Amino acid sequence: MFKKHEIYKKDKYNMLTVEVQGKTLIVREISEEWGEECHTFVSRPQMMHWAENRFRVSDFEGNEQERQSILAALRSV
Repeated sequence: MFKKHEIYKKDKYNMLTVEVQGKTLIVREISEEWGEECHTFVSRPQMMHWAENRFRVSDFEGNEQERQSILAALRSV
């Protein structure tokens, strides 16, 4: 059985989830703009490296508190 973590969900077209499948982490990012993107990681540090680049301060649309809460939710997976 896989454990699914909801990182954020604005509506059914804008969300980020993480599925834990044994040692593998599968990040599904769904957006109106890009559709569904799926990223597979073999370690939490690898996933967090992706997250730090994906949610860079300079590119993030939203406030710093939102950005920090997304990163904190990913760290807690």
